[in-house]
Amino acid sequence: MSLNNNQLAIKEGWVSVLANSALFVLKFWAGIATGSIAIIADAWHTLSDSLTSIVVVAGVKISAKPADKEHPFGHGRAEIIAALIIGVLLSVVAFNFVLEGIGRLRTRELVSYSNFAIVATVVSIVAKEALAQYAFAIFRKTGSKPVKADGWHHRSDAISSVVILVGILAGKHVWWVDGVLGIVVAILIFYAAYDILRDAMHTMMGEVPEEELVNTIKKICSEESLLEMKPHHFHIHRYGEHTEMTFHIKLPDNLSLFDSHEIATRIESRIQEITGIVSTIHMEPEGFYRNRQNH
Repeated sequence: MSLNNNQLAIKEGWVSVLANSALFVLKFWAGIATGSIAIIADAWHTLSDSLTSIVVVAGVKISAKPADKEHPFGHGRAEIIAALIIGVLLSVVAFNFVLEGIGRLRTRELVSYSNFAIVATVVSIVAKEALAQYAFAIFRKTGSKPVKADGWHHRSDAISSVVILVGILAGKHVWWVDGVLGIVVAILIFYAAYDILRDAMHTMMGEVPEEELVNTIKKICSEESLLEMKPHHFHIHRYGEHTEMTFHIKLPDNLSLFDSHEIATRIESRIQEITGIVSTIHMEPEGFYRNRQNH
């Protein structure tokens, strides 16, 4: 991530921390005033946004550190680790909401919602969606996964507040509304956590290169030599903005080591120039597998 993009991601994190802290105070106050477990749970959901935004800031700062002896590929995967932490935190918060919702259903306690609760919930919806849009705009500029995860966290909070508002307006005199709303909020948060964790783990476990990228590599190979190299066995490894790729090419059996190396080096340089990807090429003699089968 460039210095400017890094600063944008950090700014998004701190804006989120400040806004969510203020919303937590507002919603927690409304929850205490009405005795609503759903609104109190929603307040803690908002506070968890502040904690995850701090994780975002830490992850972005660490990922910006240059490569060193212990981390030759840089620190870009710190962003992925940050996204994993956000996903786990969301899961813990959601589980707690389920327990609170079930507890409220068992007590069969009726909650009387006030106008203050309605106003606080509406303010939360508008503010959280604005924060989500801001985070997604920063993500489109920077490509930062933690910022994207932070945006979905804001969005899930906005959706949960919408659900709570609908429940407040539709069920002021139904005893089970508050408990059910608490569980619904938990389900929404679990879904957001699943989406964040799936995306982060997909990157951590390795990816199959996109077909468009593979076609670009094959085109580069054909442009750099008249030989039919049949590039194959592609592997790609992402470290934040730094990407490494390995693949194999076939070369004539009688081609010298010097000439083989010269062809591979040209292709590697061209790939980095066009795609920004650092590649390593494994060279195979065309008759290698045929000779092994004969023996």
